[in-house]
Amino acid sequence: MPALFGDPAALLGAVVLKLPALLVAVTVHEVAHGLVADRLGDPTARLRGRLTLNPVPHIDPLGALTFVVAGFGWAKPVPVDVGNLRHPVRDMAWVAAAGPASNFAVAFLGLLAFAVARRTAGVPLVSGLLAGVFLWVYRFNLALAIFNLIPLPPLDGGHFLPYVLPRRAGPLLRELERYGPLLLVVILLSGAAGFVLDPVIRWVSGIYVAVVKILV
Repeated sequence: MPALFGDPAALLGAVVLKLPALLVAVTVHEVAHGLVADRLGDPTARLRGRLTLNPVPHIDPLGALTFVVAGFGWAKPVPVDVGNLRHPVRDMAWVAAAGPASNFAVAFLGLLAFAVARRTAGVPLVSGLLAGVFLWVYRFNLALAIFNLIPLPPLDGGHFLPYVLPRRAGPLLRELERYGPLLLVVILLSGAAGFVLDPVIRWVSGIYVAVVKILV
């Protein structure tokens, strides 16, 4: 909040770098869900115009406002009708996995693009502005992928649980669906998410950086 009123120029610079990266991350994530659902028998996302890389249909106004004010945001979830899936439990797990998988892939491409852009020192627009955007594409996509693997509804990790847990865990799953969002808020506000996820992000990032150094 202080940045919002204390230094408008710094805020504008951050938005210029981060907003395109955020839009890339959430758009790719939601489109991946919709594409896999469509391939597995549910055309809901396609029929509602959500299988597009145009970020506008995916923007959530509150999520966008939260991004400007607090530095993080979210998109509209792609609608999935589980009843249309040929194998609902298994296919929903594939649909859920598609989002983080797409973000891991785009994160790698973002880091690779950043490394290439930084080498073009003679073109300030590329080595400066575009490199900054690519860096945030990498950071947002990696963080979004790992964050969504938390096994709590409504995150993608929560959709894996019915597939990996035995049927007798049904009551537990129903309780998680009921209280999962509240638990997620508590985890975020308490800082527990960062305590657990930051080491994972650093570990995965180390692998990505090592591979990119070999390629570039």
